[in-house]
Amino acid sequence: MRWTATGMLVAMAVLFFSTHALAEGGHPAWGYVNAFAEAAMVGGLADWFAVTALFRHPLGLPIPHTAIIPENKDRIADTMAQFLRENFLTPAVVARRMSGMNVARAVGDFLIASPKEGGDDTRSRITGGAAEMLAEVLESLDPDRLGNQMRAGLAGQLQKLDVSPLAGRMLESAMADRQHRPLIDGIVRWTGLTLEDNEEMVKDIIHKRANSVLRWTGLDERISASVLDGLYKLLAEVLVDPDHPLRFKIEEGLEKLAQDLQHDPETRERVEEMKRDLIENPAVAEWWMGVWERIRQSLIRRAREADSGLGIEMRNGLADLGKALASDERLQLQINRFARRTAVGVATRYGSEIVTLVSETVKRWDATTITGRIENAVGRDLQFIRINGTLVGGLVGMTLHFIVSFV
Repeated sequence: MRWTATGMLVAMAVLFFSTHALAEGGHPAWGYVNAFAEAAMVGGLADWFAVTALFRHPLGLPIPHTAIIPENKDRIADTMAQFLRENFLTPAVVARRMSGMNVARAVGDFLIASPKEGGDDTRSRITGGAAEMLAEVLESLDPDRLGNQMRAGLAGQLQKLDVSPLAGRMLESAMADRQHRPLIDGIVRWTGLTLEDNEEMVKDIIHKRANSVLRWTGLDERISASVLDGLYKLLAEVLVDPDHPLRFKIEEGLEKLAQDLQHDPETRERVEEMKRDLIENPAVAEWWMGVWERIRQSLIRRAREADSGLGIEMRNGLADLGKALASDERLQLQINRFARRTAVGVATRYGSEIVTLVSETVKRWDATTITGRIENAVGRDLQFIRINGTLVGGLVGMTLHFIVSFV
């Protein structure tokens, strides 16, 4: 556009000098052409000077009141910042603007909107970007340090948690609902399997505790066999008989344990001591680091896989969230109120910092930078001013020549 405007100015100058002689002794029409070219050349030069004076000194001459923008960039920065502060970042303006917006509904419609045919699935791109960001975060952070921080956080929460009353209430509730019977059955089965795996050790204990007469007569082996058979029979009876007396004894013990866990200071202290020993055990820390590393690697792998369950779950979650935001008016009201209060709070607390950032950023630009950016933003319109000035000047000159010719 600059070349076009300059080309028109040069063309008017060439036309003026070419028709000057013809206008004096030739056909009267050449007078109109010459007057048009003369006035267009003057108008084009005037507008060129005006446009150029905004950004730089015309022809490099330090003419007063030229290079207006570079010379006044600090004042322009302050004016821009003040305009932004007074018209956009006041709490009243932000609140009025936000009051007419249904942010929750807009987000909900966006999340449940179906992708256009042949277009990209926006939700897929969102979830893909979120998954990739999650993978990069997990890779960039020090795994050992992050694992230790998470372990320390969990340990801190466990230290605050009073485990004993919680375990007591859980056991008491399970017994009230008769959900402890599978636990007793499991204990009985585990006892039987343990006894079976250690029969030789039991026989050896009985053999060592028997006197020499029993060992000499071989009765110790019969006694050990009878003891084992009796124990197996007892465990089998307990397992098949829900009303076995031993079960009642076990239940009484569990009821007492539930009460002690909640109300007995000594029992609670022993449980807390066990908890502290468990938390401070290096083996537990090593086990947790192994678990955390497997979790981290699994998350990274699932995030990078396009068809992994993680992406599907995220898409389904976004779709469900979108439906809730689009249909639940109470939820919309709460979220919109939160968004409005947040925006007003940001404008109130950080409005001055935002406009200061704008002002200081513009002030830090050098004259060439700010001139180039503003000129590039409005440059075409400025060159149209030159073109229009050339054409309008020519028409005015031709009109004046017409008037003078009849005076």
